[in-house]
Amino acid sequence: MKKAFEFLKQLQKNNTREWFARHKPEYDSVVKENKIFFNKIYTELQEHDQLKGIHIFRIHRDVRFSKDPTPYKNNFGVGYSRSKPMLRGGYYIQLEPGNSFVGGGFWAPDAKDLLRIRKEFELNTTEINKITSDPTFIKYFGEIKGDSVKTAPRGFDKDHPAIDLIRKKQFVVMRKFTDKEVLSDNFQKEAVLTLLAMRPFFDYMSEILTTDLNGESLF
Repeated sequence: MKKAFEFLKQLQKNNTREWFARHKPEYDSVVKENKIFFNKIYTELQEHDQLKGIHIFRIHRDVRFSKDPTPYKNNFGVGYSRSKPMLRGGYYIQLEPGNSFVGGGFWAPDAKDLLRIRKEFELNTTEINKITSDPTFIKYFGEIKGDSVKTAPRGFDKDHPAIDLIRKKQFVVMRKFTDKEVLSDNFQKEAVLTLLAMRPFFDYMSEILTTDLNGESLF
């Protein structure tokens, strides 16, 4: 991981196509090492979950509609998807000097799934509150994060006790790591433990998204 961080630190200072072209051999070497690391995580995670696949994100940015013209990201990222339709939620790892984290959740649920989640929380928050108050969840993630709408969604009571959850349009969790932690020999183990700590949250959300409000299976 040290080589990856060294490359990214230089890239942050020299984020141009010309610099990148001159340092393409270094980049290729880092990518090769990253793939080995990311695949080790995949293998460990697969022992405890059913994964559909692994997606290593490109370092190239899509600048077509961005005010930021820099062509490259300052991080390396990987996502691990679960086997749909019964298992929902996605795992994610970002490696970036000063901004590394292990996280996951439901980044952009479609309108149907979002309404189903909100309806569940409107009906009952006992289970989700139990999950988010667990000491391990609090230790690793603190709370469920994600963007929210400014007011109560249409059809929901703005004074509902769970309105903070109902207003959310993303349901994600994240554990940040310092550079020292990422570069330690213990990082792979801690990354896997962090990913596994999401399972109660993922499993409950999967149950919501595969049943109706009466608890009847949709599949």
